[in-house]
Amino acid sequence: MPYNFEIAQASDEVREQSVSTSDVALDVAPPVEDAPARVDQTGVELKRGAFLNTIAMLASNFRGIFTFLVARLLGPAALGIFSVAWSTTDIISKIGILGLDNAITTFIARSEAVGNRARSRALFRVAAVLGVAQSVVTAAIVIAALHFFNNRLHVQPQMVSALALVLCAMPGLALYRISTAVSRGMKVMQHDIYSRGMTEPIATTLAFLLAIAVGFKESSPEVAAILGTAASGLIALVLASSLFRHVPAHKTVISSFSEARSLLAYSAPISIYQLINAFIARLDLILLGYFAGRAPGVTLATVGVYSAVIGTANGLRKVNQAFNPIFAPVVAGMTATGDHEVAAATYARLAQWMLWILLPLVAVMSLAGSTILLLYGPAFWQGGLWLGIVALASAINAFVALGETVIMVQRPHLNLLHSVITCAVAAAGLLWFIPRFGALGAAIGILLPYVVQGILRYATLRWVFHWKDSWSDIRPPLIAAGIAIVPALVCRAFLGGIAGQVTSAVVFLAVFGAQWWRHHIHRKDKRP
Repeated sequence: MPYNFEIAQASDEVREQSVSTSDVALDVAPPVEDAPARVDQTGVELKRGAFLNTIAMLASNFRGIFTFLVARLLGPAALGIFSVAWSTTDIISKIGILGLDNAITTFIARSEAVGNRARSRALFRVAAVLGVAQSVVTAAIVIAALHFFNNRLHVQPQMVSALALVLCAMPGLALYRISTAVSRGMKVMQHDIYSRGMTEPIATTLAFLLAIAVGFKESSPEVAAILGTAASGLIALVLASSLFRHVPAHKTVISSFSEARSLLAYSAPISIYQLINAFIARLDLILLGYFAGRAPGVTLATVGVYSAVIGTANGLRKVNQAFNPIFAPVVAGMTATGDHEVAAATYARLAQWMLWILLPLVAVMSLAGSTILLLYGPAFWQGGLWLGIVALASAINAFVALGETVIMVQRPHLNLLHSVITCAVAAAGLLWFIPRFGALGAAIGILLPYVVQGILRYATLRWVFHWKDSWSDIRPPLIAAGIAIVPALVCRAFLGGIAGQVTSAVVFLAVFGAQWWRHHIHRKDKRP
């Protein structure tokens, strides 16, 4: 269950800003050590964290059972209504959390880097209270506004009712995100396996079946989302709290007000670009729902099919969740100590790992999209082309999110600039494409802004942070994909239907896998 603009400042000022933000005086120069050795050492840490995050990501995909049941038991229209309501809630939740989930990860990582566990505990308490309280107030205001302006919104009344109900999930969302962010800041990745990976999909699915049984009918998905999110948040809170059970009393008094002020000052720009990013990620579905009955071929059932497309393609965004949670505290520590060379090399290596994973997934969804969507029912076959385009957009978003993390821990205001530009491109593109091409226009309209966002983040890393190009790192998976797509397209051209889609996908995976194995063996032979 998805920035000030002072671009010309030098890297020395970036370092001073990072240190002052964390209130940690780090005057000791980084240890003299061979950079490649440092990168290898960090790589082991990243792989360990990525492994645990991957388990959590795969476990969270069991929530697909919930989506599958909604599509099968209630139909694509009900799935479309719930998906639009949940997407809108996800955007509004960014206002309630106010960027505290990302900010607390950076603050905790920096506090742990100097061994100040007492401050970490104080930060956790402050962030949790602020996040939940803000979410409750925000949800109450939006629900009241929905009831007041109900007749003036010019949208389907079923969507307004569903949104008013599912907004009640916001406090649980805040509790989960902040508690999990605290665990990640302390480089404890396995907690997400239990909260989001196991608790949420199980609780949501069981709650949905129970709601159907007791007669909630069309409102069953919304009720299930509220209960599942609350359960996930409580488990995340308990697990994060367990990390501070044996913290000794600190001699100095830690001011909760001062910590809250520091957190909010740091998280405010982050919250704005997070809100914009969430808005961009959900805008295609929300606008498609808004144009239901007013764009060519767009009905509530079409919105349901497109929501299944997004749900499937969003698996690619989750690839980033395997790496980013451990990458964020690692790169925060490196940049806080001025170790930018190792940070850049680590980023390049991580980018290559992500491409080896993303490229075959995009190919499979593009070559066999309609066959994959048949799992939801025969009516979903029409979404095959949309899935290929949205999958490419999701893969680009997941890949460039690594750059967002690097920028966030040093110059978060630049991410705001990127997000504002990307949002403008997304809104203009979708408002132009959807009325003319319907669901296909929504898919094309969401691909364009992510391409723009990727260009902006590359330019920032290259010319603002002066990180060197990493073409030698990302070239092997790109070349492997180029080689593998040729026989796959030949199979797709000569074979039709399900057989042609499955065969072309298998051929691509076989050729791409052989290229990966060759690269892997070559790297092992080069090691001393």
